[in-house]
Amino acid sequence: METAGPRTRAAARLGAHATREEQRKRRPVRRWQRRRIGEEQEEAVFREVVSFTRDPLPARYYDKDTTKPISFYLPSLEELLAWAPDAEDSFNVALEPLKCRQPPLSSQRPRTLLCHDMMGGYLDDKFIQGSAAQNPYCFYYWQCIDIFVYFSHHLVTIPPVGWTNAAHRHGVCVLGTFIAEWKEGGRLCEAFLAGDEHSYQAVADQLVLIAQFFRFDGWLINIESSLSPAAVGNVPPFLRYLSTQLCRQVPGGLVLWYDSVVSSGQVKWQNELNEQNRIFFDSCDGFFTNYNWQEEHLDRMVAQAGERRADVYVGVDVFARGHVVGGQFDTHKSLELIRKHGFSAALFAPGWVYECLEKRDFFQNQDKFWGLLGRYLPPHSICSLPFVTSFCLGMGTRRVCYGQEEAVGPWYHLSAQEIQPLFAEQRPEGDGQGWVKTHCCLADAWNGGSSLLLRGVIPPEVGHVAVRLFSLHVPVPPKIFLSMVYKLEGPSDVGVALELTTGDAGSCHIGGISTLSETSSRHSPRPLRVPPTKLARWVGHCGQQLSGGWVQRCYEVNLQGCVLQDLWVSFSRPPGSQEQEAFVCRLGELQVVDANSLLRPLPRVQAVSVSRVRWQRAAPEEEEEEQRPARLRLSCALHWSYPLSHVRCFRIHCCRATGSPAEGPPGLEKPALLGLAFVNQYRVVDLAVAAAGPGTDGRVEFLVEPVPREGFLVPKAEWGRAALLYSGPHT
Repeated sequence: METAGPRTRAAARLGAHATREEQRKRRPVRRWQRRRIGEEQEEAVFREVVSFTRDPLPARYYDKDTTKPISFYLPSLEELLAWAPDAEDSFNVALEPLKCRQPPLSSQRPRTLLCHDMMGGYLDDKFIQGSAAQNPYCFYYWQCIDIFVYFSHHLVTIPPVGWTNAAHRHGVCVLGTFIAEWKEGGRLCEAFLAGDEHSYQAVADQLVLIAQFFRFDGWLINIESSLSPAAVGNVPPFLRYLSTQLCRQVPGGLVLWYDSVVSSGQVKWQNELNEQNRIFFDSCDGFFTNYNWQEEHLDRMVAQAGERRADVYVGVDVFARGHVVGGQFDTHKSLELIRKHGFSAALFAPGWVYECLEKRDFFQNQDKFWGLLGRYLPPHSICSLPFVTSFCLGMGTRRVCYGQEEAVGPWYHLSAQEIQPLFAEQRPEGDGQGWVKTHCCLADAWNGGSSLLLRGVIPPEVGHVAVRLFSLHVPVPPKIFLSMVYKLEGPSDVGVALELTTGDAGSCHIGGISTLSETSSRHSPRPLRVPPTKLARWVGHCGQQLSGGWVQRCYEVNLQGCVLQDLWVSFSRPPGSQEQEAFVCRLGELQVVDANSLLRPLPRVQAVSVSRVRWQRAAPEEEEEEQRPARLRLSCALHWSYPLSHVRCFRIHCCRATGSPAEGPPGLEKPALLGLAFVNQYRVVDLAVAAAGPGTDGRVEFLVEPVPREGFLVPKAEWGRAALLYSGPHT
């Protein structure tokens, strides 16, 4: 009770402060009214007089060049202790909770930690609503790692929210970094560690509050500054207090310690767990070793770690700096020894394949790097429904929505990355030469910016080949609905089928499905020719050819007492064919959902508001282009109400027009996609609109489209709407 008291009072104070700030900053524009559109839809109408008065945005939260919302770090102890949740902070809160996974992180299976350190951090990934970056870094081997650490050399590194959303979607926990280095790091460590317990508890309370508020999972503590006897003596209680408080506030929270300071207070990297640093290991959840170890270090650590071998993360510098066993494309040599001794692995800076090699070959190099490690990286399984993916990498050269192109041009948005498969080459057992290999591909997409490309060969001696795409461990409801969207490239009559693996056949009863053999737990559902009547609203295109050459196959499966374990895609030779069959298939989407969940009523987006409006005159060259009328640039904040547990994201659209409001919606342009939101707010930045003429109002309408977790289009009646009417400045 005594230790919780200060934190409870601080949280109450911070909450009250955040409420006042939020009310002030979300205050909408001057006048508004609610207008009914048809029988089911309502639209909030806001009125604004154009003014070019500058309203500076806080630099911490918005990019100074673009005014787009950004993720941020805290560079000093003073800023850490002064931080309080602010209305602006909510842009950076993760939507995705940490997904259930098997085995759980608490199991004793050796784990894989990825420590992402790239060129100082906070690059294109800092833009919360995405950017137009060309050739950005992209990671997609999520099923092979367990922990993601975002690393920089700032004191408090808060992971950009896009990384947290992408990692959590795959069941991977995310840690920020608390780092103190050199003389300045030593000064600040003395400031909070050399005093009494209240000083280090205040720092720990803030670190817990930050992780809890932004919804990531813990901290890597990296102190690389010499400490006085008083300061180093307080490190173990600081770690214990931080770990205890974090575990109370963040389910599954982790605190890891990096191998640098030893118990004497000196900075002496040990490259192993030993008696000089064991006290720190005993005070937290895990130990991250330095990188210059040899096999004899691992031999000694076996006894030191005891039953906690999985909590020792043996560091591997992928850049291969110093005296290391293996890095770069020889990193597998280090992994082999680490796994031989039963330890977890910490891969530092695997972005080497992006930073140091040709950008144009990035995808091939990344696949080569992780492919060499594959045998040492057991995948974990996702264990929750709905399970939906379009294989989007969170980037692309254009944006596509269900086969329809919406925009052309590069984009990068980490939160938009969908669940990624097991990238591998699958060869059947025996001497046959058949194979299937998976690749991510930006050349075409069904929904988002990319799709999954499968290339393979069916040799004459076998009838089919198959590839496992996902490892699952899902106790399924009585009836599930599955869907697969795909297309074959070029002339091919190869058959494409979805297959699934279930749990113990002794307790698992299945209907509407074919077993591939009497001894197999892999099954092939029978495609539906037409969707079930109750689900027709959602899946009206089952078995049909869709735009762009895509095809949708739908399945309905009845299950009792089953666990869904794997998803496969199988390719079979055409009837009568005796030749070797090569094929190229593109997967656009996979869905596995509880059929009953599709029958529940959808919530409606409500209370859309427009605030923080800023106007700028367009540049002269913009107005001269094609002799357009005078143009303005509009920036504003949109807020709305919607239960976030129901949604994958929101798609934000706008319709622009000018004229009197009496002219009504017919004067509006076709809706244009502005971007994606993963919280109940979005910042519109520099939207080009026509200036209002004398005696008339300009009009722009904003639409908020929820995308449910089941991954289907929502009727427009459920969207949120707000219109902004604006008139010219008074003269």
